Amino acid sequence: MLKRLNGAIEQINDHILGKEHQVKLAIACLLARGHLLIEDLPGVGKTTLSHLLARTLGLEFNRVQFTSDLLPADILGVSIFERQSEAFKFHPGPIFSQVVLADEINRASPKCQSALLEAMEERQVTIEGITYPLPKPFFVIATQNPNDQVGTFPLPESQLDRFLMVLSLGYPDHAAERDLLLGQDKRAAIATLEPKLSSEELVELQQQVQQVAVSEPLIEYLQQIIDTTRQSSSFAMGLSPRAGLGLLHAGRAWALMEGRDFVRPDDIQAVLATVVSHRLILTGEGSLSAVDQLLEIPIP
Repeated sequence: MLKRLNGAIEQINDHILGKEHQVKLAIACLLARGHLLIEDLPGVGKTTLSHLLARTLGLEFNRVQFTSDLLPADILGVSIFERQSEAFKFHPGPIFSQVVLADEINRASPKCQSALLEAMEERQVTIEGITYPLPKPFFVIATQNPNDQVGTFPLPESQLDRFLMVLSLGYPDHAAERDLLLGQDKRAAIATLEPKLSSEELVELQQQVQQVAVSEPLIEYLQQIIDTTRQSSSFAMGLSPRAGLGLLHAGRAWALMEGRDFVRPDDIQAVLATVVSHRLILTGEGSLSAVDQLLEIPIP
């Protein structure tokens, strides 16, 4: 199974050039049953990466373009009265998919942004008093442009905390961009790709992640990281219990991708930046970045 997963990663890397580490983090986020927020400038491959993940992993895909006039019903679905049956029938929205791309999420109003909260946390939506389960696996990939751009509504801390990871793709290096300019259209090539995994196999891998062993010293190291964020004057607020669990799940997923059935401290360190950077706010008293301060914590 891991061999097929590595084949999927290679296929994605063939089309997202020079971003091997970010691709691996995105896969780890999916295996950990989290959700991913990609924050970057327009045109650096955020949407292409989302399409590639869905296509390569054999998952159903829906894209929602977030705009200022988008309504929650445009995402979740709506009940429409049908004259033939003389009853209301629910028509599912694009949220009922295995991979949902919330494109430019910070261009929609806060009310529309919050429509995703129940789906992301509980993997279900409640509409007119009826609860509908979402497909398995369920993975939200949201993209957002920098908040200093015109027409954006910054995500509140409660919504940011729902995302297991936040990462940035950045500009490609010189060699990767040259290959991109000389090669064929990557977006058009995606439609011709064959899935490397099935959705059932991906769910099985997610279950394997939960079985990756965690030692007592590793838990102690993880708690030291969490306690530091809550006690240090360098941070305006500490990591939540959800963030601590997310860091553990992400570390397990990284260990599995490395071919191990147990978590090491370097697995936690590998995912630390993408899991905590959007959850921590520096007060100005620290001379190091939030991640650098946490990486200095001694390993027990």
